[in-house]
Amino acid sequence: NLEKQIPLGWGIFGWVNRFIVIPIFNFLNSFNWNYGIIILILTIAIKVMLLPLTFKAYLSQAKMKVLKPEIDEIQGKFKEEPMKLQQEMMGLYRKAGVSPLGGCLPMLLQLPILIAMFRFFPQSIELRQESFLWAKDLSTYDSILDLPFYIWGYGDHVSLFTLLMTISTILITMVNSSSAMTNPQMKWMMYLMPIVFLGVFNNYSAGLSYYYFLANVISIGQQFLFKSFVDDDEIHRKIQENKKRPAGQTKSKFQQRLEKMAK
Repeated sequence: NLEKQIPLGWGIFGWVNRFIVIPIFNFLNSFNWNYGIIILILTIAIKVMLLPLTFKAYLSQAKMKVLKPEIDEIQGKFKEEPMKLQQEMMGLYRKAGVSPLGGCLPMLLQLPILIAMFRFFPQSIELRQESFLWAKDLSTYDSILDLPFYIWGYGDHVSLFTLLMTISTILITMVNSSSAMTNPQMKWMMYLMPIVFLGVFNNYSAGLSYYYFLANVISIGQQFLFKSFVDDDEIHRKIQENKKRPAGQTKSKFQQRLEKMAK
């Protein structure tokens, strides 16, 4: 039982590693493939499992995008009346049958796997001394350039997988911000975080940065795939139909229970 000493994360993060990630990883490892290929297939398997949640989040973003002109109109009309603004916004969401948090919940459900992988790769003894492409050891950073000086918050080397991860994160941020209603005040934070992670992950396991890079590339591909299937005009038509229904019909059962409890 010595494996219980390996810090795979507390609570749900450790459970995800023990009961989902490690069984899949061990199964793929039984084929004696290169660990870079194993991580690639593992990433694809996890993204496929999360596909329904990812699509639901994208669909919610698409609905909010369609509603943006009406939201902007309400914000301009009631910008001096915060309470009235909130009431009008909630009224619009209720009539349209759209939840402003609809895209957050699916992303929140994916968070345990994201953090679990952060704990999994640095603890994977199998990756020690295993090379892939330019990375000589997937358990440590993949330096392609040793700097003659030390940069605070970054290090004295350049890890290529971390650099690719950062670039792909910025690209997916651009795709998401262009396809969804994004708070302008939060945009700078969305672009700042990848830069922060560039310094953090520069000294981490190359296998971890490689996984996040692959996950970002697949996510970008999914965004364009979803875009080809989701018709904004059809979403707008359905929202307008929802508005014509009696208020009770556009409320979810959960929302109806909340209102009943409040009364």
